[in-house]
Amino acid sequence: MKPAHRMHAGPAHTGTPRVASPFKNAHATTHAPLGDDHSNAMRPTPERDRDFTPVTASTVDRHVLARGSQEKVVENTTRKGKEERPDPIAPTPTRTSSILQEDPQNLVRGASITSDSDAIPADVNHHRVDEPQAADGTSEQVVRHHLNKARGQGTLGRSLANIPSANTTGTPTPGSHNQHDCRESERSSRDIGTRTHQIIPEGGFVGNLHNPPKARFNPVPHREVGLMTAVYSDEESGMPCVSTTPAGIVDTAECIRQTQERVGKRAPALPEEEVDHEPYIDRQTRSVSQAARSSRSTDRQNSTGKRAVIPGDATHATAMTKIPSREMGTRACRAGTHRKHDAEWSNEQVRGSRDKALVTDDHTEAGDVIGREEPPAIFGTQTERHVGKRPDTPCGVTSPPVHIQNFPSGYRPSSGHEGTNQIADSVHNSYTLGTEDHLLDIPGGHDTERAATEPSPVEQDPLIRSPESQLGSSQIPRPVRGKIKGKTEKSARQNGITNITLEATYAAREILGTR
Repeated sequence: MKPAHRMHAGPAHTGTPRVASPFKNAHATTHAPLGDDHSNAMRPTPERDRDFTPVTASTVDRHVLARGSQEKVVENTTRKGKEERPDPIAPTPTRTSSILQEDPQNLVRGASITSDSDAIPADVNHHRVDEPQAADGTSEQVVRHHLNKARGQGTLGRSLANIPSANTTGTPTPGSHNQHDCRESERSSRDIGTRTHQIIPEGGFVGNLHNPPKARFNPVPHREVGLMTAVYSDEESGMPCVSTTPAGIVDTAECIRQTQERVGKRAPALPEEEVDHEPYIDRQTRSVSQAARSSRSTDRQNSTGKRAVIPGDATHATAMTKIPSREMGTRACRAGTHRKHDAEWSNEQVRGSRDKALVTDDHTEAGDVIGREEPPAIFGTQTERHVGKRPDTPCGVTSPPVHIQNFPSGYRPSSGHEGTNQIADSVHNSYTLGTEDHLLDIPGGHDTERAATEPSPVEQDPLIRSPESQLGSSQIPRPVRGKIKGKTEKSARQNGITNITLEATYAAREILGTR
C-alpha cells in the first residue's frame, strides 16, 4: 500500500458498511480510532437519505490499548442488538485491530452469546484488499450465511416464481447514480415483463435472503460489487447472471437480449408465452433515448473526432470508453482502469475503442499521462478532476471515487435508455461548444467589457524573451505552460517590462501557485 493524499479506493473497513448499511434491518460495527468512523455519514449526507446510517464505531482509545478490545466490542454489539434488533450485525476488523493483534473471530463469538442478533464477522484480509473488494466479499458472505441458515431450518425457497423475476445484485452505498439506476432497472424490467424480485443490498430486507433462488437470474450492473454473490448463486442454485452493464444504447440492448435468454434458460416458456424484445428495444432507442438522434444532429458535431482520456474503475471506465467511440464519434486516446486485477477483462471489452491502455492505481502517473496527451476532455474519477483543474481541462466525473457534488438531487440515472441521455449530455457538454470555436478566437471573446477596456494584442507592445527565459519555459509542464506564459506577459506589461527574464518567469510561477 503506497501512502498518497489521493486514492482511487479506500481501505477495506469502509467497504463492509457500504454493503451492510443499504440493507434493511442490518447493522455494521467498526473498531477503529477516531477518523476512521467517517462511514457513519456516508449515506445521509451525499445520498440525501433521511435515516441515520446503521453503522456504529467502537473507537480505539487509551483504555482499549491498556485493557484490550473485547469488553468494548461485546458491549457495543449487545447494546445495538437490543436497541435495534438487526439481523445481522457485521463487525468489521480494521488495520488497527491487526496492529493490536486482536482475534476478531473470538470477539464475535463472545458477542454472539449475549446478543439477540446474528453476528457475522467480515471475512476480509484488510492488508490485501481495498474498499470495493471488501464490499464484494461482504455481500457474498451475508447472502451465503442466510442461505445456509435457511437450508438448516428447512425454509429455503427453491420453487420458481410464476412471473419471471430477477435479483439485482451489487448496488452499494454511496453511489452517485446507484439509487437512480435501481429505479431505471425496475422500470425497464417491468416494461419487458420481468419483475424485480429483490435488490441486494439497496433496500433489500435481510430476512428475505432465503428467497433469492425463486428468481430466474441475477443482473450485476457493477462488477466491482456483486459479482461474487452472483457467481455463488450460480454455483449454489444454478441461477445464471447477466454481467453486461446496461450503459449506452448498444450494451443496454445487449443486456435486454441476455435477460430474455436467461429467463428462457431457467424456465423455458411455452411457444404462446415467448416474447420478442426486439420491438421494445427499437421503440426505446428511437423514442426514449435521444442520444442516437442528437449525436447525428448539427449542434452536437462539436464532439465528433475529439479525443479523451478515460480512467476509472473497470465498469464505468469500460462503459465510458465504448459509448463515445461507438455512438458519438469520440475517440479515447488513453483509457483503462485503476483496478489492476480487472485489467484483462477491461482490455478485452474496449478492444478497438481506444488508442493506448492506461492501467495504473497511481494518481501521479495518471496525471502525467493526461499532461502528455493534452486531451480536450477527461472522463474519470474525482482524482482526475483535480488533475484537470490546473490545465483547465474539463472533466466529467463518471466513476468512483466521487465528490458530494456528483450526487445529483434530481433523477439522473447512468444506465438504461434514460441513462444514455445523461451520458450523452455529459460527453457533449464537456467539449467546447461548436458555436464557441470561432468566438474564442475573437479578442475578448464574449467579455465585451474587458474587450473595450483592454488593448488588442495588435496594439500591445511586443515583448522580448531572453534565451534563459525561453529555456526555462520549455522546462515547465506543458499543461500549465500557456497559463504561466500569459501571467508572465501580463505582469511584465503592468510593470513596464519589455524584456522578460528568467526571474520574471519564476515570479509568475509563484503567483500561479498561490491562486
